[in-house]
Amino acid sequence: MSINVKNIHKQFGEFTALDNISLDFPSGELVALLGPSGCGKTTLLRIIAGLEQADHGDIILDGENASNTHVRDRQVGFVFQHYALFKHMTIFDNVAFGLRMKPKAQRPSESKIREKVFSLLQLVQLDWLADRFPAQLSGGQRQRIALARALAVEPRVLLLDEPFGALDAKVRKELRRWLRKLHDELHITSIFVTHDQEEALEVADRVVLMDHGKVEQVGTPEAVYNHPQTPFVYSFLGSVNVFHGRAEQEYLKVGSEQLRHHNESYGHAKEVFAFARPHELKIVDNSHHEGVSARISRILSFGIETKVELDGLNENSGQHYEVHLSQQQREAQSLLVGQEIKLVPSTLALFPREAVALQPSEKEG
Repeated sequence: MSINVKNIHKQFGEFTALDNISLDFPSGELVALLGPSGCGKTTLLRIIAGLEQADHGDIILDGENASNTHVRDRQVGFVFQHYALFKHMTIFDNVAFGLRMKPKAQRPSESKIREKVFSLLQLVQLDWLADRFPAQLSGGQRQRIALARALAVEPRVLLLDEPFGALDAKVRKELRRWLRKLHDELHITSIFVTHDQEEALEVADRVVLMDHGKVEQVGTPEAVYNHPQTPFVYSFLGSVNVFHGRAEQEYLKVGSEQLRHHNESYGHAKEVFAFARPHELKIVDNSHHEGVSARISRILSFGIETKVELDGLNENSGQHYEVHLSQQQREAQSLLVGQEIKLVPSTLALFPREAVALQPSEKEG
């Protein structure tokens, strides 16, 4: 089922949760709504489900306006962060609940319900737990049961609100892979809310980045990470280094130092912020004629990558930087804590100073 969100606006008192949002969710896609706490992603999900009403705007489901359709008639499966399983019911009865609550004319027979429930428990690989109670399951198992219960009523769309938010990192990673595999088998149009950038980039076909009730960028995980269109997207997705300066011709003047920026649209001098990912910075000798001066404060070396943390010097005192190197690069350069060097970017993304909000909402929540 395709979903079209048209000009959705939602206020809570003086707070604007959603500011005229329009989005298209094609049939069969798995889409992540990604953003910081308070950006509007959960409110949007609840409005699509029918659990919340927009102040104005429309929700179109498969070409039909469902804005005034009751939640039970939208054929939507909803999975919450904290499972919402019935503690007094067995796992079997939890999954069967939605089927047993159907109107009598639509309700399957008990034998059909039993067949359906065991089929779903096999799908989530937990059929051996049918007679247990939720308290006897791990968090990861409970979330898989919650998903089986949502699928039992054969929804046309699956909505997941921070589905793995209450789980530890290892279990989250396992369930991310499992959800992606399950989606590839079922091809149900699915939207999931997360503030975890790694989760969104690993699982989704497309990512919708939101901040302060607005859509900042929509695209594939590769596109939004490698080609951020706004300062917020640069700041929110992954680690980033920021340089404050003045773009003049092909150079960025950072105090008395300069960096080559390779952007063609800055023929006239302009105050800007420039962004570079940690892997886009080179560490060079401090006698180099280009670069920004910094001092190495910490070297973290584990796995195949070395992370070097640095403090800015001269006009950049108080600024912090991060560089990612391979182990071979680190060994070849013989880097030491306390060493003074220069940083030279291989590429810089420039944004006019007035366009930049360097402190996006918290990345938590």
